[in-house]
Amino acid sequence: MDKVNSSVVSEFVLLGLPSPQEIQIFFFVFFSVLYVVIVLGNLLIILTVTFDNSLHSPMYFLLGNLSFVDICQASFATPKMIAHFLSEHKTISFSGCIAQIFFIHLFTGGEMALLVSMAYNRYVVTCKPLRCVVTMSRRTCTAPVMISWAVGLVHTLSQLSFTVNLPFCGPNVVGSFFCDLPRVTKLACLDSYIIEILIVVNSGILSLSTFSLLVSSYIIILITVWFKSAAAMAKAFSTLAAHITVAIVFFGPCIFIYLWPFTTYPVDKVLAIFYTIFTPILNPIIYTLRNKDMKTALRKIMTHYLRPKKISEMPVIVKNSLY
Repeated sequence: MDKVNSSVVSEFVLLGLPSPQEIQIFFFVFFSVLYVVIVLGNLLIILTVTFDNSLHSPMYFLLGNLSFVDICQASFATPKMIAHFLSEHKTISFSGCIAQIFFIHLFTGGEMALLVSMAYNRYVVTCKPLRCVVTMSRRTCTAPVMISWAVGLVHTLSQLSFTVNLPFCGPNVVGSFFCDLPRVTKLACLDSYIIEILIVVNSGILSLSTFSLLVSSYIIILITVWFKSAAAMAKAFSTLAAHITVAIVFFGPCIFIYLWPFTTYPVDKVLAIFYTIFTPILNPIIYTLRNKDMKTALRKIMTHYLRPKKISEMPVIVKNSLY
């Protein structure tokens, strides 16, 4: 940590999305609304899964954890990005930059592992229904969640282990709306070739391996359903097509950015928005609004808490009387 303290650079400048002032105001409103929808939407899913007894199953347990990760993933940098749309000084402290690198890899690594666990759950439900209760019980589903957080923690600590002690003594402009590891590494006052190789090995292999496992599980499910009936095949294909779309939106930018960290492109910052903002809002839509049980549970909650209560439903207050 001595090298960190001896770095000349005490803060970084985040370029964000350069645009005229009018567009900056539009971005401020657009991403503010988007962020509120992400937080409220995913929070509603967590509350629904927690308090609705009909949703106390492994699949919805994993879904609730996914929503929590999505809230965290959307919150590590988005609020600061929104504030920067109305600020002329788009800076972040050195420690704040390191914290962003830590959290982005913690949450993305954890979500990758969690998505694989959800795909395995769907595989068991579809292909091994008789073993579903034993194989994917609530207790056994706690292990994949803990493993996903462990994967994210190991992933981010391994990234920081060769990044946090880099000396920064020159340029401090990061061409993104948050401290992206490849862009920050290039600002170090030494040859970062070895560091970039380690980034490829770490992030690139994790992204490719989890994405391959995810797609492979979906293919196995489709092949299994293919031999059952045309109606089952059509239903499974409709559901999995939506899930694969989310996987591509989430994994695609990660694979593109971290498999080629040697060269940064202007499109990188746009791709970063996909897996930090758009994926957290797509997950509730894909995994909730297309699910009959979730829609029923949400409807019950909305009806119970939001409808005006009738007089007959009001609590009756009986006053004490001497007669």
